[in-house]
Amino acid sequence: MRRTVFNEDHEAFRETLRAFIEAEVVPVYDEWFAAGQAPRDFYYKLGELGIFGINVPEEFGGAGMDSHKFEAVLYEETARAGVQFGGSGVHVLLALPYINMLATDEQKKRYLPKFVTGEEMWAIAMTEPGTGSDLAGMKSTAKLSEDGTHYVLNGAKTFITGGVHADKVIVCARTDAPTTEDRRHGISLFAVDTKSEGYSVGRKLDKLGLRTSDTAELAFVDVKVPVEDLLGEENKGFSYLGHNLASERWGIAYGAYAQAKAAVRFATQYVRERTVFGKPVAHFQNTKFELAACQAEVDAAEAVADRATEALDAGELTPAEAASAKLFCTEVAHRVIDRCLQLHGGYGYMNEYPIARLYADNRVNRIYGGTSEVMKMIIAKNMGL
Repeated sequence: MRRTVFNEDHEAFRETLRAFIEAEVVPVYDEWFAAGQAPRDFYYKLGELGIFGINVPEEFGGAGMDSHKFEAVLYEETARAGVQFGGSGVHVLLALPYINMLATDEQKKRYLPKFVTGEEMWAIAMTEPGTGSDLAGMKSTAKLSEDGTHYVLNGAKTFITGGVHADKVIVCARTDAPTTEDRRHGISLFAVDTKSEGYSVGRKLDKLGLRTSDTAELAFVDVKVPVEDLLGEENKGFSYLGHNLASERWGIAYGAYAQAKAAVRFATQYVRERTVFGKPVAHFQNTKFELAACQAEVDAAEAVADRATEALDAGELTPAEAASAKLFCTEVAHRVIDRCLQLHGGYGYMNEYPIARLYADNRVNRIYGGTSEVMKMIIAKNMGL
């Protein structure tokens, strides 16, 4: 089936990106994997390549694109090569939509030029110890000072991707208490400078997968945040978070599909080269049947991912549709990657093979951005159940 989601510009970007990955990432990726993070200067290279500015308005140094299709190409090409771009994904996929949507012109002039170049890397801090997916239960507070010039931020966050290298973090905190009628009331968003006094980075968390993506615990003790760094309006943070969940879940869905597609590629290459009992593994009927079944699932996930991409670009992707795409694509990727690892035999369990890293990287897709169980609840509610 011929895909129609990409045009010549996207394919030209794909060629440039593939060459960049082969030259700048693949030769040193084992070092990143061992270190547990990509080096900070790598993000400057991504800035030079234009990765960070695709969806940034031209007046602030970006390309001014209003499309997620270049991000889709990025997902496909990093998965194809069996690599990750460190914690930079959250910089573009999660942080940028909030800046574009909520920042004033004055804030954009301060934030976006350095965002584009990679001089300032951004992360977003929502999850807190003990709250998990229950964002309405967050305890971090930001209280306005008596003179009205700044907020005083206190609290802690965990599982913050990009948190080690971040220069700015969008922090969700309570500026008012929840009400009996609405637990979600009182949350606000702030652009916090990580060099602020009282801001600290705790442990760099030791994760099962996504090893090159730095993930950290953060703590705030009387951190002064200028009122000029409030994003949007006070107490409306939860609605802002909900607004951007569709694009976040699209990104997870598309990334999972791309990983499944890559897994079939890795397994197909391996079974053609590996011999047992004097024959290539690809010769056996079971191998052919397994890979054929995996390819059929990948084809279905591709159709779902492409449809969601078109809907997102058109501004029509609903929360329920995003949840459905995430649920389907992540569950497909789980099944496909597991079967492709099985075809590698014992070698599939070795981290020197990309299928092993892919297996570990993929597991979190059914957890973050809302678990598969939460996705089912959203879909069921949309069905009137």
